[in-house]
Amino acid sequence: MNICLVLFFFVPLHRNSIFYIMTIRTYIAENRARFLDEWASLIRIPSVSCQPAHRDDMLRCAERWCELLLEAGAQRAEIMPSIGHPFVYAEYSPISNSQSSIAHIPTVLVYSHYDVMPVEPLDLWHSNPWEPDIRDGRLYARGADDDKGQAMIQVKAFEYLVKHGLMNCHVKFIFEGEEEIGSPSLDAFLKEHRELLACDIILVSDTSMIGKETPSITTGLRGLAYWEIEVTGPNRDLHSGHFGGAVKNPINALTEMLAKVVDDKGRIRIPGFYDDVLPIPEAEREMIKQIPFSEKAYCEAIDVDTTFGEEGYSTLERNSCRPSFDICGIWGGYTGEGSKTVLPSKAYAKVSCRLVANQDHEKVSQAFINYINRISPQGVRVKVTPMHGGQGYVCPIDIPAYKAAEHGFEVAFGKRPLAARRGGSIPIISSFEQILGVKTILMGFGLEKNAIHSPNESMDLEVWENGIVAVTEFYKELCK
Repeated sequence: MNICLVLFFFVPLHRNSIFYIMTIRTYIAENRARFLDEWASLIRIPSVSCQPAHRDDMLRCAERWCELLLEAGAQRAEIMPSIGHPFVYAEYSPISNSQSSIAHIPTVLVYSHYDVMPVEPLDLWHSNPWEPDIRDGRLYARGADDDKGQAMIQVKAFEYLVKHGLMNCHVKFIFEGEEEIGSPSLDAFLKEHRELLACDIILVSDTSMIGKETPSITTGLRGLAYWEIEVTGPNRDLHSGHFGGAVKNPINALTEMLAKVVDDKGRIRIPGFYDDVLPIPEAEREMIKQIPFSEKAYCEAIDVDTTFGEEGYSTLERNSCRPSFDICGIWGGYTGEGSKTVLPSKAYAKVSCRLVANQDHEKVSQAFINYINRISPQGVRVKVTPMHGGQGYVCPIDIPAYKAAEHGFEVAFGKRPLAARRGGSIPIISSFEQILGVKTILMGFGLEKNAIHSPNESMDLEVWENGIVAVTEFYKELCK
């Protein structure tokens, strides 16, 4: 008995992993009701950044985050203005100014966003999107995952570590209110406050895992280039009987041009497009093959007969490691009920390219504009307007912060996470690297089932709690 008592006494001092994980899980269990209440208090604020009617809600949500960060243990939290919606900044240091000469300890900058997507169409929601509804082990609401739920994972792990005297890193938080509209104020904010935001690593929870039983860490994101095309023909809509066959139809012209962007083997025809595209390393291709994936289930889930893409690559390689081109919207002429035989004056399309890490979105954007102008037919005038863009990103998997994240996932989920590139774009990640000169670790806990941006967005509560454990272990490993 005496030996057992001695071992138990010394376990906390050595931070034995088994004891430690039980402690954080116990803390979650004891505070679960409060955690959910605080999460709900954020969800109930309709912080929709793209709708001017919610401008006051944006400020309310920022203020609520300040309160929660201070309650969690931040020593400073404030709302900072920008040219758009405000930022939330908070910080914590485990040492006083008088100890500043101590050996360097890491500084982690935690990024998140408090704005959310609109909830329409409301009739497709099974519950009020602004009132959290817990059923079948999931919390349903707008922002349940993206990104109020994932931000709460970060804050609650931070809270546990601070309140138990275990946080041995400097921690800074920066929460923005414009991520869902392309972060138009972020670059200027980063440049203005570069010194304030100085750090060793950036930690973001705004991505997803391969699956609940297959934890993964996002190690790459595709970049983005986006344009609107306007094609103008005659000075007004014309009678298609009187003018059809004699005047170039802008919609016909637009579709002809768009059909020339991608060939029948899935290759993009823009001159120079692939000049900066790096081949996928064979080791990474082998790793991708280890990801559980069913082509049949993939097709059935989205109700298509087969997949299509660049020849020579698998579906998982195409949607994460290779660039792509898509028509996102196209319109013109008469689209109402019944028929109206007109030759339209104008036609429009919105198109985008997903880019890979070594491609420059501005270079690609100009190459696309040049190509469309070169292939545009006579009889119409074409205008291509760049909308927005961002660089791709790849995170090395041999740096200490990645290893710490890997450790956190393994402890929380019981298995080593896969390193996986994702097909989406988060332009801010490249901004962090270019402006702050720092790499980002993407510890995301979303699932495909969570339906972010869609009706009935949700968060798996078991994954959410595991996320708190994983982030807790990240700091433990990074700062030990």
